[in-house]
Amino acid sequence: MGKALIIGCGGVASVAIHKCCQNSAAFSEIMIASRTKAKCDALKEKLAPTTATKIQTAQIDADDVPALTKLIRDFAPDVVLNLALPYQDLHIMDACLAAGANYVDTANYEPEDTAKFEYKWQWAYRERFEKAGLTALLGSGFDPGVTGVFAAYALKHHFDEINYIDILDCNAGDHGYPFATNFNPEINIREVSAKGSYWEDGHWVETEPMEIKRVYNFPEIGPKDMYLLHHEELESLGLNIPGIKRIRFFMTFGESYLTHLRCLEDVGMTSIEPIEFEGKKIVPLQFLKAVLPDPASLGPRTKGKTNIGCIFRGKKDGKDKTYYLYNVCDHQACYKEVGSQAVSYTTGVPAMIGAMLIMNGTWKGPGVKNIEEFDPDPFMDALNKWGLPWQESFTPELVD
Repeated sequence: MGKALIIGCGGVASVAIHKCCQNSAAFSEIMIASRTKAKCDALKEKLAPTTATKIQTAQIDADDVPALTKLIRDFAPDVVLNLALPYQDLHIMDACLAAGANYVDTANYEPEDTAKFEYKWQWAYRERFEKAGLTALLGSGFDPGVTGVFAAYALKHHFDEINYIDILDCNAGDHGYPFATNFNPEINIREVSAKGSYWEDGHWVETEPMEIKRVYNFPEIGPKDMYLLHHEELESLGLNIPGIKRIRFFMTFGESYLTHLRCLEDVGMTSIEPIEFEGKKIVPLQFLKAVLPDPASLGPRTKGKTNIGCIFRGKKDGKDKTYYLYNVCDHQACYKEVGSQAVSYTTGVPAMIGAMLIMNGTWKGPGVKNIEEFDPDPFMDALNKWGLPWQESFTPELVD
């Protein structure tokens, strides 16, 4: 039994809150805090009659560190679950340190004015969290998150060393719009339009955006085009998984999405550089976000499945071994359960699990930790219990 403060009330947060309320044995009390309190209140009104979890709400600007510190001190949670924007990670970590609370997030910090995400800013907090006796768990979504747990599980149970990891993220859902993003449009487009990179022989190899394409036959979905992207878990896995020679991350995109994205890039709508418009400074990408469909609204119209997993190659008892761990998630099943499409679901469920394991002390250790640094077994068991059952193959199709 424990208390969690959940910051944010978007699509992913809604899923995590639903799952906390399903898991009342662990979450006796939660507080939902967001810039827009009305969204928190609406979710509380919906869920309160269905759960034994006590729900409170609050209005908070996560960038206001003194106000957030006071909120954390007043509520006294066992864990703060950050489901706000990645730009706000450091401010929320500052407030957790000031108030003496453990911290969990799903995506690493990135500066608002630079389309660059890496762990160095949050890793710089290691000593401060260690001295405070607090745990900060980074990246408890799916990728990063479950992908790191999959790597730790593969190493613990199937390998003496892992030499190659390919992380494959396939969303075969169809929402019917010519162009929409399945999570925060600003974050999604910044991620996709950035240069790609992969980790090989101890250093980064950089590629042009969407330069490397492969076709992969995904279980339960079929062949899909996928493209190499930079992703933050490559950085931590390269350090924490012994024997690594190369790690790559691929994500699928349909031709309609890519065509629209190229057009938007060509006319400057994906830029994060402020421009003057009618006497005001606006960021084109933030304006684009405002006119695109809200990802939280896609649930009722999205059909199809996601498949996200990792292909591992390495050695066990001196012999070469290959192992594929993955999850398949159905958009319509997610919507029926929690009113969300599968992309939010596959992030929100692991967010709840990570918060639970930190809250109840199953995972503990002061400092700033990436998810693969903990024992994977409790998390793997919880995935099966809470809606993201995993599958495995020892003879998968490989990515060249």
